[in-house]
Amino acid sequence: MKSDKVKLPPYTTAGKFWKSLLICLPMIFITFFFLTGGEPDFSDTTNSIAFILVFLFLNFLFFKIIYTGKTDKFRATGFILFAVFLSLVFITNMVETREGMSFSSADLLECNIPFCHIVITMILIPIVFTNSIIFPGSILDGFAPVSTMLILWILASIALGKGFCSWGCFYGGWDDGFSRIRKKPLVKNINTIFRWFPFAVLLLVALSAAMTLTPTYCEWACPFKTVTEFEAVTSTETLIKTIIFLLLFLGLVIVLPILTKKRIQCGMFCPMGALTSFTNKVNPFDVRIDKEKCKDCGICEIKCPILSLDPTSIEKGKTHFVCSKCGKCIDACPNQAIHYHIKGTPVNKRNTTARTLFVFSGFLFLAIFSGGTFQMGIIRIINILTTGSFF
Repeated sequence: MKSDKVKLPPYTTAGKFWKSLLICLPMIFITFFFLTGGEPDFSDTTNSIAFILVFLFLNFLFFKIIYTGKTDKFRATGFILFAVFLSLVFITNMVETREGMSFSSADLLECNIPFCHIVITMILIPIVFTNSIIFPGSILDGFAPVSTMLILWILASIALGKGFCSWGCFYGGWDDGFSRIRKKPLVKNINTIFRWFPFAVLLLVALSAAMTLTPTYCEWACPFKTVTEFEAVTSTETLIKTIIFLLLFLGLVIVLPILTKKRIQCGMFCPMGALTSFTNKVNPFDVRIDKEKCKDCGICEIKCPILSLDPTSIEKGKTHFVCSKCGKCIDACPNQAIHYHIKGTPVNKRNTTARTLFVFSGFLFLAIFSGGTFQMGIIRIINILTTGSFF
C-alpha cells in the first residue's frame, strides 16, 4: 500500500518539530531585536500590530524552511511580498513628501535621491579614477544613503554571493512572482547564451557611466523606475525615458517571466546580477550535485529560473557561477541529488549543516532588509482601512 505521508528531504531537522524550533530560536531573538531596534515600545497600537504581524510572519516562514526541508516556496513568499511592500512604502512616501512619484531638478541638486544597490555597478570605476560618487544621493544621511548601501552590499556579497539576488534584492521579487503565475511555460528551450547578457549590460553601463559621469542605467534602462520613482516629465527626453521604463517593466518583469517561467530581468538583463555573480567566487557556499544520486532527468535544468544549470554543469556536478541559490532546483529534484554545500568540504557530506548555515544567512538578510518595510507597509494599510488615507 502506498503511504500518504509526504516524503521529506533527508535533513536531520525535516519533520522534527522541536529540533526545528530549537534551530529557529536564534532567528527569533535576532528578528525581535532588529524589528524593535533593540528598544521595544508597544505604546502605539498600530505600530504594535504591525510589529507582531511581521515578527510572526517572518519566523513562521523560517520555521517552515527548517521544518519541511523545502526552501524555495517559503523563501519566495517573503521575497515576493518584500518587493511589493517596498514599492507600496516607497511610492506612498514619495507621494507624502513630494506629492508624486517623480523627482525634480531641485531634488537632484540637493542630493535627495535614495541610493539603489544597482547604482553600485556604475559608481565603482568613477570612484577609483575620479574619487567621486556620480549619484545625487546623500553619503551618510537620509533614506538609503550611499555608505549604508555599500556596506550592506559588501556584507551580502560575503555572506550570500549572488544569493543576494534571491534573498535580499529589493526588486527581485517582482519577476520572481510573475514567473510563478503559470504552471507551465509557453516559451521553452531558452538558449543558455542569454545567461551572458547581464555581463554585456554590466560592461555597457559601467563604461558609459565612467565616460559620462552619470548613472546611465538609472537614467535610461531601469524597469524598476516604474514602481519606485522617476524624473518628472518636463520635456520630450524625460517623456521618452518614462515610456522606456514602462515598456521594460511590462516586457522584462511581467510578460516574459509569465511566458517563460524564468526571471528574465534579474537573470538575463540586470547588471547587478552580473556583478554579484563574481561574488559567488568568494562566497563560502555553492550548490552541488551528487552524481551518484543524479539520474540526469533534467528537471533541475527546467526549473532553474536563471539558466544556471545545463547538461555541461550537471555533468560537472555543480551549478554555473551565475547561480542565485534560490533552492528551486534542490526542492524539485526527485532524487534528492542537489544540495547546498560549503566549499572545501566533501560533496554530499554534512548536508544539513551546510543548508542550515546558508538558509540562516540568507533568511537573516531577507528579514533585516524586509522587516522595516513590512512594518511600514502594514501601518499604511491599517491607516487606509481605518481612516481612508495611507497617511
